[in-house]
Amino acid sequence: MGLNQKSDIRKEMATKKKAAAKTKYSRETYMYWYESMQLQRRFEEKAGQLYGQQKIRGFCHLYIGQEACSSGSVSALEKDDKYITAYRDHGHPLALGTSPNAIMAELFGKVTGTTKGKGGSMHIFDKEVNFIGGHGIVGAQIPMGAGIGFAEKYKGTKNLCICMMGDGAVRQGALHEAFNMAMTWKIPTIFVVENNGYAMGTSVERTSNVRELYTLAEAYDMPAEPVDAMDVEAVHEAVSRAADRARKGDGPTFLEFKTYRFRGHSMSDPQKYRTKEEVADWKSRDPIAMVKDRILTNEIATEEELDEIDKKIKQTVADAVKFAEDSPYPEAHEAFEDVYVDKEYPFLRE
Repeated sequence: MGLNQKSDIRKEMATKKKAAAKTKYSRETYMYWYESMQLQRRFEEKAGQLYGQQKIRGFCHLYIGQEACSSGSVSALEKDDKYITAYRDHGHPLALGTSPNAIMAELFGKVTGTTKGKGGSMHIFDKEVNFIGGHGIVGAQIPMGAGIGFAEKYKGTKNLCICMMGDGAVRQGALHEAFNMAMTWKIPTIFVVENNGYAMGTSVERTSNVRELYTLAEAYDMPAEPVDAMDVEAVHEAVSRAADRARKGDGPTFLEFKTYRFRGHSMSDPQKYRTKEEVADWKSRDPIAMVKDRILTNEIATEEELDEIDKKIKQTVADAVKFAEDSPYPEAHEAFEDVYVDKEYPFLRE
């Protein structure tokens, strides 16, 4: 390596060090946010395309626009913490590090999927990264999230559970039962409503007298706050505060992530309930564009470096599609596998 090359490398390292000093978080954190959110976006865009080609069938709910919710939460928590969410569930495991190959294969209903093709889009699980799944029954994950947090408290760990839900789920009675028990027993669960404005096609304004959903926690003296969830830094900071409280033994927190989905509720949604102007306004605050701008403005990375990440992600998604297409469907006997933990369960029939 010549003297000029060494000099250039030293200058580049000095620039990055200087940039890191001007920003709230490390270069690694910003680069994780960008790559994580961009992977989710490209994966979901491809999933939508494949759904249109009928290679993915059944229900399919895309996470496009809400990526800061998952990536900002993951960066704020520890590897042994637990995650549970509703059926818009592709983004969370991707942010946690689940193989895109396995998730795509699950969407295809292939045996190499996260649940051997048995769960599909709405029921992604990955024990290796403590993702306790997407759940199809609206609000069902809320008491389960409280239970997972209780299990960590019972075992004496410092781990917690973050439990995500949509704005429609806060209408479920189970939320109130879970909130009451969580505060009474000081359960280390962070409850999060990803308020994207619509429960399917019905706006919050049409379903509730309470428009600021985080205030629902006041009835239980549960700490709560609204969060600008188009800003990944704001998500990271709010979840960090809630996590500190949980680990100190002070119990749960309720966060309202104010976010927006750029696509419909599901792939079958014609989206006639909202205007093009409303969607465009929210898209002007795209969470990926926001973090990219901070990276470039603060000279954390160059445009060329981000382009390389984009190329890598494009290839990763292409590889995931090929993996899914080349994988076999489950054989008929798989319908009777993984149903019971006890193989000798007396009610099984040959």
